[in-house]
Order: sequence, then C-alpha cells, then structure tokens
Amino acid sequence: MSFEVFEKLEAKVQQAIDTITLLQMEIEELKEKNRSLSQEIQNATSGRESLAHENEQLKQEQQVWQERLRALLGKMEDVQ
Repeated sequence: MSFEVFEKLEAKVQQAIDTITLLQMEIEELKEKNRSLSQEIQNATSGRESLAHENEQLKQEQQVWQERLRALLGKMEDVQ
C-alpha cells in the first residue's frame, strides 16, 4: 500500500514540476513580448515627436508664405 502512495506522490510532484516549468516558459515569453511592446511604444513616441516637430516647422513655413502672399496682394492693390 505505501508503495502506491509514494507512486501517487511522485506523479503529483512530477506534475507540479512540469507545471512550474511550463509557467516559467510562459513567463519568459511574456517578458519578451513586454520588451517588444515597450520598444514599439518607444518607437511610436519618437515618431510622434518627430512628426510634431515637422508639423511645427511646416506651420511656420506656411505662416511665412502667407505673409509673403499678403505683401504681394497688398502691392497689387496699390498698383491698381
């Protein structure tokens, strides 16, 4: 009888070890996925900042062109 109990205990211990091993593998996969997603977030943030800077530059250029256009239109009105 006690041999059967030890066999059952051994099976349960082995099952626990297998479960722990699988969970450790899953944790490593999740850590890698987390690192990958963190990198994607960092890249997206950097890209957004770059686009915001470019947008600001384009707004400034637009302002300059609008001022030039107004000046030209003013000169045309003076000629008429």
